[in-house]
Amino acid sequence: MSKITLITGASRGLGRNAALSIARRGGDVILTYQSRSADAEAVVAEIQAMGRKAVAFQLDSGDMTAFAPFAERLRAALRDIWGRETFDHLVNNAGHGDYALIGETTEAQFDGLVNVHFKGVYFLTQTLLPLIADGGRIVNLSSGLTRISYPGYAAYAAVKGAIEVLSVYLAKELGSRGIAVNTVAPGAIETDFGGGAVRDNAEINKAFADMTALGRVGLPDDIGPMIANLLSEDNRWINAQRIEVSGGQVI
Repeated sequence: MSKITLITGASRGLGRNAALSIARRGGDVILTYQSRSADAEAVVAEIQAMGRKAVAFQLDSGDMTAFAPFAERLRAALRDIWGRETFDHLVNNAGHGDYALIGETTEAQFDGLVNVHFKGVYFLTQTLLPLIADGGRIVNLSSGLTRISYPGYAAYAAVKGAIEVLSVYLAKELGSRGIAVNTVAPGAIETDFGGGAVRDNAEINKAFADMTALGRVGLPDDIGPMIANLLSEDNRWINAQRIEVSGGQVI
């Protein structure tokens, strides 16, 4: 029986790459998107073209009131498409970049980052726990910026640090169900995340490339296959770990 992975924010960037990587390995995918419905459906079509099953749902990962209705839609899809009551893997990937120096960060910026990157992950995971199969996996996305500092990223890095702590506690509390929980922390990646800063700003790109042992910033293809590999049975004994995927950033 194929494994089913739910990935939040998978219409583009790392989430899209992870979804396609999982499908290439024989998995089925449920993906969420905030507003890019056409992009999400394009990912679904790519996965279906591989002979795998996929479906996309709209979800604002920073809106706690949306989680219970989403869980009901998810439950119906599991029953109707897969004939199952549960899914196997949850990848909390959805997020956005909002950067400012500490002295210039607004409360609205701060609250937006907390709601999407921490509070939303906490309560969406809580809502979905009854639907995650025993023996399943959870992967939470963090950032290389929790280990190093870079001007303007304080609030973003702080909420990602909270995710790393949450992952450890989830691993402890869900261990009795055989659910492994890990954090994946990418380094700087060329995507449209944060307005495409790393991809489009040559100065920022060079700054991160110069601090990376392999001499460049990352690409989505450096991250998605790693997440797919982490979810495989080959890595069933990895639990409660922060795994940095950065090419050797600031070592």
